[in-house]
This record gives sequence, structure tokens and C-alpha cells, in this order.
Amino acid sequence: MQEAGLSPLAGWQNFYVIVGSAAATLTGLIFIVATLIAGLRRSAASSETFATFNTPNVVHFGAALLVAAILSAPWPALRMAGLVLGLLGLVGVVYMVIVLRRARRQRHYQPVLEDWLCHTVLPLAAYTALLVAGLWLSGQPTLSLFVIAAAALLLLFIGIHNAWDNVAYIAIELNPRHDTSQD
Repeated sequence: MQEAGLSPLAGWQNFYVIVGSAAATLTGLIFIVATLIAGLRRSAASSETFATFNTPNVVHFGAALLVAAILSAPWPALRMAGLVLGLLGLVGVVYMVIVLRRARRQRHYQPVLEDWLCHTVLPLAAYTALLVAGLWLSGQPTLSLFVIAAAALLLLFIGIHNAWDNVAYIAIELNPRHDTSQD
């Protein structure tokens, strides 16, 4: 039971310290990996594909970090935190529509079902959940906080999956030492 005057966010502080720390660390690692593999990209087409499938990972990690920061702030009322989270969810939904369009337009790589799920469908679901749960936060705080936590974790795990998938693809397919035309 919640004590009078104690915010429902108080019990989530450790969770968001962990999620925020992980998101910030993974964002930094993506920048390091991008720098290390920059020499492997061979064409403008692969640059377009790199941007289409890698940039969203930084956005997802950044969104998870932002959710952690928003819910770690000392809000006087849940309503304002919910509105900010709802806005973040809306921006994420719009961004995912842009990512979907980019993924459909690029021609260097043909996405498979797993790519469509992990690069568009699941992130769209996470951002939609943030939008809805943010708007419901003040009226349904317990349920909303669990939905927001699930969305933040989903964004974190999507970013981890996609970053690994992208690094593996780049290391194997774009590595000049791995020329499939000679096999």
C-alpha cells in the first residue's frame, strides 16, 4: 500500500537507474562501434542502409534513457510526467513511420521478417505503449508505470538485438576480407 504523500514513482527509482545506466552505456558503445567499422562501408548504398538500420538503435537507447530520466525527476504531479512521456511516445511513433519508409526505400539490403519485426513493428509497439501509458499515468498510475517500464525495457532489448544484428552483418558482409564473389 502506498503511504500518503509518497509518489508512486518512488518504488521505481532503482529500476530507472539501471535502465538509464544501461541505455547510456549502450549508446556510447554504438558510437565506438560505428567509429571502428567506418572503414568497412564501401558504397553510398551501404551508407544509406547503415543509417536506416543503425540510427534507430541510438534513438531507442536515447528514448529508454529519456524515460528513465523523466521518471526519476521529482515531479510534483504525475500528470506532467505523463504528458511528457505521451509526447515522447508520439514522437517515437512518427519516427518509426519514417524508419519504415526508409527501410522500404533502401535497396542495398532486403529485410527479412525478423528485421521488419525488430526494426519497425516492436519499436512501434513500444512507442505506442509509451504514448498511451503516458496519457493514462495520472488516472491509472500502477498499470501505466508497468506498461512504461515494459516499453523502456523493450526499447532497450530491441536496441541490443538490432545493434548486434547490424554489427554481425557489417563484420561479415561488408568486411573487405570477406568477398563472396570469390567463393
